[in-house]
Amino acid sequence: MKRPKKIINDPRQVVQELLEGLVEANGGRIKPLGSVQALVKTDIPKDKVGLLIGGGSGHEPLFHGFIGDRMADGAACGNIFAAPTPDVILEVTKAVHRGRGVLYLYGNYAGDNMNFDIAAEMAADEGIEVKTVRIWDDVASAPPARIQDRRGIAGDLFAIKIAGAAAATLDNLSEVYRVAAKARDNIRSMGVAVSAGSIPETGEPTFELPEDEIEIGMGVHGEPGVSREKLLPADLLVDKMMAKILPDLPFTSGDEVALLINNLGSTTMMELLIVNRRVRKILRDKSIRVYDTVVGSYVTCQEMAGFSITLLKLDDELKKYYDLPACSLGFVKG
Repeated sequence: MKRPKKIINDPRQVVQELLEGLVEANGGRIKPLGSVQALVKTDIPKDKVGLLIGGGSGHEPLFHGFIGDRMADGAACGNIFAAPTPDVILEVTKAVHRGRGVLYLYGNYAGDNMNFDIAAEMAADEGIEVKTVRIWDDVASAPPARIQDRRGIAGDLFAIKIAGAAAATLDNLSEVYRVAAKARDNIRSMGVAVSAGSIPETGEPTFELPEDEIEIGMGVHGEPGVSREKLLPADLLVDKMMAKILPDLPFTSGDEVALLINNLGSTTMMELLIVNRRVRKILRDKSIRVYDTVVGSYVTCQEMAGFSITLLKLDDELKKYYDLPACSLGFVKG
């Protein structure tokens, strides 16, 4: 595989420089946190429940692009595809804490789990209450009976949106945790890859895939999916994915959902809209109403070609938080 062309400077400085660019793009609404790889809002209200998100860089705008009004208060940023360290997470925890505790919200990966758990223990030693919601929306990564082993993929966006609204509205950490966990438990996703992304420092691909094949169920770092097949027409591919997603919760007739068609990196809007067309037909045929549709790049893997489909089952409570306006560089609502 040819090395992709990248518009960067020193490959070892990409995370620091992307964070500097992100700060500049936010017009004073976020700031770097000292010398650590982390960003926080500049105007976190007194007595607010803090929302801290984080994970490896390289998936922009996830995570650090989702700091903003009724979104996250801060983000702990790891190196490319690597978990942030416990000391970084602790520093952000202290920076976003306003006396009512902090919710950790992040994708369910071993390194993130370990480091955020260590940071939560360190925060407790400093008198800061922390609760954790791990996002595990990827139906391809484990069967329903082992849902806690599933990885988080593009469902992170909907979980952060609702958790951010809850943290801006409720003054009790336990209630914010309950709403965020409820949202997480109502989210299901699946992705497909056509070609690999790469690691900027080395230029090496995250996986290898023959030119005429696709990987169904692949994770955002290039983790194996459920099958490799010859490239399929869009409708047949979407049919296969929806056949895995819909029965998993399950989503049934009469449900209302928020729908996300997410670009994994280099897929065109044309392709995403063709996918959306088929997804909507399948949902209509099953009498599942789409309350809102989001199409674009929200959880990516450099120049990986592919997409993911995410459904969030809504009820009146989740709609209330979903509908609240939100503003961050990576996502705007209302």
